[in-house]
Amino acid sequence: MTERRTYSYLGPAGTFTEAALDQVAEARGQDWRPVHNVGEALADVLEGRSHAAMIAIENSIEGGVSTTQDALATLPGLRIIGEYLVRVNFVLVAPHGTKLEDVSVIAAHPVAYAQCHGWLGEHLPNHAHVPAASNVASAIGVLDGSSPAQAAIAPPNIVQHYDVDVLASEIGDNTSAVTRFVLVTRTTMPPDPTGADKTSLIVELPHDHPGALLDMLEQFSTRGINLSLIESRPIGDALGRYRFVIDADGHVADERMADALLGIRRFSPRVVFLGSYPRADRRIVQYPDRYADDVFVEARDWLRALISGEPEA
Repeated sequence: MTERRTYSYLGPAGTFTEAALDQVAEARGQDWRPVHNVGEALADVLEGRSHAAMIAIENSIEGGVSTTQDALATLPGLRIIGEYLVRVNFVLVAPHGTKLEDVSVIAAHPVAYAQCHGWLGEHLPNHAHVPAASNVASAIGVLDGSSPAQAAIAPPNIVQHYDVDVLASEIGDNTSAVTRFVLVTRTTMPPDPTGADKTSLIVELPHDHPGALLDMLEQFSTRGINLSLIESRPIGDALGRYRFVIDADGHVADERMADALLGIRRFSPRVVFLGSYPRADRRIVQYPDRYADDVFVEARDWLRALISGEPEA
């Protein structure tokens, strides 16, 4: 019999993280473990309670999720094996019988609340905000009376799990908002390259000097590698010290990517390889012919021939 697997995700049921996990074919029919935060999800993986954890890493409106980026930078033994995109919008929900004019306090996760400022300013300009641990926890608090709020900002599928009235739909300020999630396991071999891959890593610069960041970026640009994400996060040991979270188009098995990582490793005091994995959009990575794998292989063979004294053809 196949051993059952456990997957951790930010719960409770009904969150956007659960919607991302639902996209993982191999996770369906397995055990799903709701947790309270990213740290708990990753601890489940590292301590063997879960095979993998689904965590949010980037939002198209708010940018990188700092708690996730910092955890991945400081917790050894983790590897990203896939990414998943979830369209993000919100509904305003309340217990049965509540009317919009009855609402003066709203419970919401801080990120969700920030993405609904426009609608709230127009329809409930005098409301107060009570932070919640998750988008679903905000609704639970309103329903069970543990929150002083009369209404909550929640995901649209909240109605599939809880008996609430929807006071308003599509209240997010940007209807194109998307959150990117990653599936994280303990360190393992990267999935085979597909041609539509992404490599994530975290890089620290050796010291602060003019051109230090350019030195790092050139490792990618001179090999024809596009960066789809680069964000700085404070290291925390001194003011002005930063690490860089990077998503690069391509796979570590690609010659150009491997060469770039070797270049990064030569000057960076710390490089965290987070993984190479298929892109969620499955878009084939494009690059100039001069950066094809066989060009790198031919160049290395040429150099070996020079060193060994072989006659030039």
